Amino acid sequence: MEALLPFIVQLIAGAIGGNAASAALKQHAINVVARTIAGAIGGVGGGMLLGMVGGDVAATGLIADGIGGLIGGGILSTLAGLVMARAHG
Repeated sequence: MEALLPFIVQLIAGAIGGNAASAALKQHAINVVARTIAGAIGGVGGGMLLGMVGGDVAATGLIADGIGGLIGGGILSTLAGLVMARAHG
């Protein structure tokens, strides 16, 4: 279970970050479920990238996993919203 905890934190933080970024940018081209999924995927990716770039110091804390998840989720959800808006517009 301890090995899954960072992954779960990244998923949840990414989903939160994705929805927060889309709400802040008032993106309506992508629905809540898609934002949550994109955010969760981005959260895992962001957490992994932070771990690779930051080395052992960044990879050890759940706070760092959460921050990486928020940022990654926000970025991927924003990009997905932009792509969907361009496809519909």
